[in-house]
Amino acid sequence: MSTSISPPSGIQPEIIRALAASTGPHPVPGAEVAQAASLVRWFAVYTCANHEKRVADQFAGRGVEHLLPQYESVRRWKDRKMRLQLPLFPGYLFVHMAAQERLRVLQVPGVVRLVGFNGIPAPMPQKDIERIRQFLEQGWRAEPHPYLQVGRHARVVQGPLAGMEGIIVRRKNRTRLVLSFDLIQRSLAIEMDQTDLVPA
Repeated sequence: MSTSISPPSGIQPEIIRALAASTGPHPVPGAEVAQAASLVRWFAVYTCANHEKRVADQFAGRGVEHLLPQYESVRRWKDRKMRLQLPLFPGYLFVHMAAQERLRVLQVPGVVRLVGFNGIPAPMPQKDIERIRQFLEQGWRAEPHPYLQVGRHARVVQGPLAGMEGIIVRRKNRTRLVLSFDLIQRSLAIEMDQTDLVPA
């Protein structure tokens, strides 16, 4: 897995706007950046390979609020089956903090970096965190999927995930809704009933 991420198109202006936000008509130089750095937001943490759970345990022990989305996978070994909880976004988990507290995260063994641009951590869009939490809380079965940006878009019109949008993929006569997260360039897939979807 590569340890570098290219900034996806459409993200950089959003980050610049966030850093340029100001509460006054005549901000002090540098105040905008300081204000943005003090806001508590969700950030993506990139870890060493297969260290997601270890890093999450370290965060728990250090009182760092975090989110490690997982899914259940059944693996077979000779005469037995094992149910494993695996990271839904291999190599990533999320922390809720102010950017100015990043040293608390970067000092944890197994952490490579906070995802961002030009050395500045980039917050995850709040809607992305809400989408991840929503399907996890509803108990939907999701699996990692190759990152998708292009395809036939659809919106869920009924059920617990109503309003959620993604890309339709068909596999073995089943319909899957693929949700993509641009900042970390990862996607997940959820099996859906075709009747619950309309073109977006």
